[in-house]
Amino acid sequence: MSKRVVITGLGCVSPVGNNVKDTWDALLAGKSGAAPITAFDASAHKTKFAAEVKGFDPAALFGVRDARKMDRFTQFASAATLEALEHANFKIDESNRDRVGILIGTGIGGIITLLEQYDVLRARGPERVSPFLIPMMISDSAAGNIAIRVGARGPNMSLATACASGTNALGEAAEMIRRGSADVMIAGASEAAITAVSMAGMNVMTALSTRNDDPQRASRPFDKDRDGFLMGEGAGILILESLEHAQARGANILCEFGGYGTTDDAHHISAPAENGAGAAISMSLALENARLKPADIGYINAHGTSTYLNDKSETSAIKTVFGEQAYKTPVSSTKSMTGHLLGASGALEGIISALAIINNILPPTINYETPDPVCDLDYVPNQPRKTAVNNVMSNSFGFGGHNATLIMTRFQ
Repeated sequence: MSKRVVITGLGCVSPVGNNVKDTWDALLAGKSGAAPITAFDASAHKTKFAAEVKGFDPAALFGVRDARKMDRFTQFASAATLEALEHANFKIDESNRDRVGILIGTGIGGIITLLEQYDVLRARGPERVSPFLIPMMISDSAAGNIAIRVGARGPNMSLATACASGTNALGEAAEMIRRGSADVMIAGASEAAITAVSMAGMNVMTALSTRNDDPQRASRPFDKDRDGFLMGEGAGILILESLEHAQARGANILCEFGGYGTTDDAHHISAPAENGAGAAISMSLALENARLKPADIGYINAHGTSTYLNDKSETSAIKTVFGEQAYKTPVSSTKSMTGHLLGASGALEGIISALAIINNILPPTINYETPDPVCDLDYVPNQPRKTAVNNVMSNSFGFGGHNATLIMTRFQ
């Protein structure tokens, strides 16, 4: 029989707060993280704004020397991990380190370091490229750095499924515990890809909002006037434990990891399948894995990117799985505030899903002003909603047709 998996710690760095409390407070206040880009000169770009992490000081957290050896995405993941471990009141030592694993997703990895060192190569030649380029750039550097920092010697890996990476990382980490490969998993995802080339690439795909005159109202999931997503960055890390391990050490159990499903559209590299067919299967698999029915789900944290195709197809997929129950189930997109953290989005939204259960509050979809006939569900518009919720579904969909769904459950 597979083990029950519970959540005991949360940590994050986000565009609306550099820890879980500040992030949650900002979401309930309907605060947007959007602002003009500071990371580079965006004056020539079609989109000149993003949801950057603000006031983050890696040198204060890790020391100047260590901070310089980590790409920004690894810095975010490390900071979120330290918060999550402290929140879980979990110490890693010789007695448990071989049974503590790490699984950190990322869509892109150390792109900032790669671009910086490419500039060095062009300007100063190959001998001047940093010897830290490769270990800072590769996508598993966050998982490896965290293992060294905290001393965890269990299963350790990175996972990349584009914008589904965070949700897949949490789901696969839970499966490792269920099958007995680890007692504790430090799991989540991190992304730091607000660069000139990333923004240019997204713009030529027409994926980003170009509402430069009003960035804070640019991300408007499910609204008829949506025109693309808001690029974000950050990290979300959760501490997952087997129920037996958590109870044996007297941990404060926040909620239970209820279910997980994952599929692929096998349709198009960047566009979702018609009517969200692959997403619907992912949701159905998560419900089956959690042994729940659609009527048991009290809230859906949507992928909800604010692009025309995604919001339409996700709405259709929810209707396919939930039937008439879809119109009774609140759905919101917190990307309306945080922006789209790409590979890290599902990990941050996993944290938000847990907080909705813990606090009995549903975060809103802000900037919802003009209903769209093809998006006709209850999107918790503009204001948070107080309501008891026992089971939350969270969706993530990524380029490559990746779909991932998790379900968080109130611990009984």
